[in-house]
Order: sequence, then structure tokens, then C-alpha cells
Amino acid sequence: MSRTPTPRNLRPSPPSVSSVVELNVGGQVFTTTTDTLRKVPGSRLAEMFSSSASACKDAEGRFFIDHPGTFFHPILDYLRSGQVPIQHIPKVYREAQFYAIQPLVKLLEDMPQIFGEQVSRKQFLLQVPSYSENLELLLLLSRAEAVGRRTSEVVVCVVSSEEQAAQCAELIYYLASKKIPVVKFGPCKLGCDRKDLLRCLEIDIKARGYQVSCGTYNDVSFKHLYPHLYQQYFCYQVESPFCVFTFIWW
Repeated sequence: MSRTPTPRNLRPSPPSVSSVVELNVGGQVFTTTTDTLRKVPGSRLAEMFSSSASACKDAEGRFFIDHPGTFFHPILDYLRSGQVPIQHIPKVYREAQFYAIQPLVKLLEDMPQIFGEQVSRKQFLLQVPSYSENLELLLLLSRAEAVGRRTSEVVVCVVSSEEQAAQCAELIYYLASKKIPVVKFGPCKLGCDRKDLLRCLEIDIKARGYQVSCGTYNDVSFKHLYPHLYQQYFCYQVESPFCVFTFIWW
């Protein structure tokens, strides 16, 4: 019995073959396959190489991604073999976020470098009211004080209670009257030593490209004007809420 041949347009399509492609990522050239780039559905690379996507190409016909390619190798290695990077973790983490490779993002978030920043430090800073605003004010004052000088200084006062804030108010007012810039943090009930807050400030200031150091602040004029507070805060009976950030400009 003869069988009617199946029309050509109704026959099942042969399995698609992964194509070798060249990528130009910010001027660096990489060779891989479309299967590798589509490995994580929903990622920016998978979308770029989906059938409906219209990808940008350079003059040589390579697929172009207008983004630095410095840390694209670890991204490609993860897509190829599932290899999790062990170097330059914060930078690779930002790349994984950029390309929306969520499985890699989650793996990196469990690593100490990212866990410490994203979970531990951020949760600590949530205890500090107006941290970001005060950081910006600190930088603004440091720049204002830098005109015609090699270094500039900004006094930082960290108070842990309303009572301590009231005690320090006179000292802060006195410093302001002498045109000494002061930024007050708190009152905040820090779950850790106040030195952790100063360390956070130093990390964030240096991340902006500034050269800065933090040291003890001791104004001897306090001794005569506010002897009780001087004795309390500057004779090492308790930890002083005052410190100074010194910026070096040249």
C-alpha cells in the first residue's frame, strides 16, 4: 500500500546547530558559540542571541557589546563550564549583574567578599541615620577646605545617644565658631564598635578616589572652655566621639 509523502513544509525541522561567533566586547575579541551565550535564559546575552534580537555588529561583522571586556573572560568561563571565578570577585559580580546572569550572581553573593559588603556592611550602615547624606557633606566640606592647601581636615563626631549628642552640641558649636568643619553622625545605636563606622567612611571615601586618613582629634582649647567634657572625652576615661579625617590633595 503506497503512502502519501509528507509535504516538505510539515516535516520536523532538524536540530539546530550551534554557531561559532566572534564577539567584540569593548574592543576585546572573544570566540564562543551561540549555545554558550544562550546558556542562561533571560540573561542579556541570551536575549542578544535570540532569534528575534537585532544585534549590533562592528565593521568586521563581529557582534558588538558596548561595555568593557576586561572581566568578560570569567563570565564566558562560567557559561561554558559552570566554573565560578575565584579572583576579582567584586568586579566579576558587577559584570554578572550587568549581563543579568542570575545563577552566577547568587553564587557570588555567597562568597565572603560580596557577603561582607552586601549583607554585613550594608546592614550595619542601616543603623546609621543619614549615612549617605553625611558622607556627601563630608566630601563637600573637605573640598571647600582644600583651596590653596595641600591637605584639608574635617572633624567627624559620632554620638550613640541623645544624651551624648546634647553633651557634644556645645563642642560642635564651638568648632563651628572657629570655622572648623564638623559632620555629626547619630545618635545611632551601633551594633559594633564606632570604629567600624569610621572604617566604613574610610572605605567609601577611598572608593571615590580620595587619599584620606582618620585620626584622633584633640583641641586643647576644650580643656579651658569645657573642662568637664574635656576630662571625659579627651583624657581617655571614655572613647572620644571626635576624630578627624585628613585629605591629601597633592
